Amino acid sequence: MAKDTTAPLLDHLEELRSRIIYALIFLVIGAGAAWTYRTQLIELLKEPLTHTQLYQSGKLQLVVMQLTDQFILSFNVALWGGLALALPFILHQVWLFIAPGLYPEERRWAAPFVMGAGLSFLAGGVFCYFVILPPMVKFLADFLGGQVAGMFNLSAYLSQIVTFLVAFGIFFELPILAVVLTKIGIVNHTLLGRARKVAFMAILVLAAVITPTPDPWNMMLVALPIYALYELGVVLSRMSAPREAATGALE
Repeated sequence: MAKDTTAPLLDHLEELRSRIIYALIFLVIGAGAAWTYRTQLIELLKEPLTHTQLYQSGKLQLVVMQLTDQFILSFNVALWGGLALALPFILHQVWLFIAPGLYPEERRWAAPFVMGAGLSFLAGGVFCYFVILPPMVKFLADFLGGQVAGMFNLSAYLSQIVTFLVAFGIFFELPILAVVLTKIGIVNHTLLGRARKVAFMAILVLAAVITPTPDPWNMMLVALPIYALYELGVVLSRMSAPREAATGALE
């Protein structure tokens, strides 16, 4: 007689539903907190633009094009800010969902995974805000040396800035992801080392897609830190490999 797998499947789906609900609750709480400070967050996101020659000369205006734009952009900023605040708690729900399928020695990586992923996302956003955005925004806004006047759509500008912040937050997850996947035996430093060329080409394509200009300077400004994170992931994967596998050389 065939074994009935309906009940375990339903239990698994019920567990998934519960984890999604908890994650959404944390997201709503974080978004509510970010909504309270939405004007401060918008000013923070405008900061890279205020240091450009175009802005300081008074030739640049930030405008909204539709009646609902101010509400929508405030909602989007609050949503992304709430995600940043709630990310550790959401990742904890993800870990609780996958933990039953792991061995006991693998489950002890729950706290490092949650804390490492949360801090890595935050570090990626901070790195992008202070290192990537200032030269990129200045290059784009002052491309003609402040000789022209500008009227920027505030919603579009904030959307581009948030896209970069979130993207680098995700990119900074590469090292911690490499460590966790190595610990649970999915990848190793040898596999990651052999994939260097493919990874580098994929990173170049990704940088070309997310960079708003076709110039190689801005593309490399995005691509090189991402590739450095990949290499860091290879090194950390080797360091975190089981002792009997750690004697292999980096390829």
